Amino acid sequence: MFEPVSVRRSRVLLAPKARLAYLAVILLAAGSSALLFEPQRLLSAGWPPQLSGAGAVVVFGLLYGVCTAALVPRPLLNLAAGALFGASAGFAASLGGTVLGAGVSFALGRALGQDALRPYVRGRWLLAADGQLSRHGFRSMLAIRLFPGMPFAVANYGAAISRMKYLPFLLATGLGSIPNTAAYVVAGSEATSPTSPAFLISMGFIVLSVAGAAVVAWRKRHGLRAPMEKPTETESQLESVSA
Repeated sequence: MFEPVSVRRSRVLLAPKARLAYLAVILLAAGSSALLFEPQRLLSAGWPPQLSGAGAVVVFGLLYGVCTAALVPRPLLNLAAGALFGASAGFAASLGGTVLGAGVSFALGRALGQDALRPYVRGRWLLAADGQLSRHGFRSMLAIRLFPGMPFAVANYGAAISRMKYLPFLLATGLGSIPNTAAYVVAGSEATSPTSPAFLISMGFIVLSVAGAAVVAWRKRHGLRAPMEKPTETESQLESVSA
């Protein structure tokens, strides 16, 4: 029996590689839109005067989430939030937008990219990273958010391709993003007073967090290398037999 044309067409359109192509088109369109509209101009042009108060904070948070999903760097948006709304409201908008953007990216990656990309998770580094996110998702993502270094979008889509659950991903993102987000927002709110204690403390925290991320990455790299280089039990038995 031949399948109806509509069924075959649906199967082709929903195939893993087709969905991956949709994801690529979405990301390309989002990145192009970000380059075209340049949301970072908020740092210099300011917020539209017709939007103010709590409504402006909510709108900014929604736009923040869309922009991060469109690959706009979070530090720029955090600085803009602090400059536009001050430390408290800017932090609320930024953290909400961070979780929203991460959730959107994770959902897109899980729905459109996981089935097509999981067969290509090979090599010791990719397998080790996938194993960490799949088995210890919350604490692994918490560490990634606490110690900046890995790009926000890379962490989102990497977690989506793994077997990490949605809720631990969002919780770890929200909790782990608090310190770094607060530092950038405070720096943005005090940008006009670069010698103020708040600005200096926030910038010092940013520098220390980047240095800490480098140390953690270096130690993690050597920690992952040891298990990979250690021969397995089967390999040891084969070596003893051949000897």
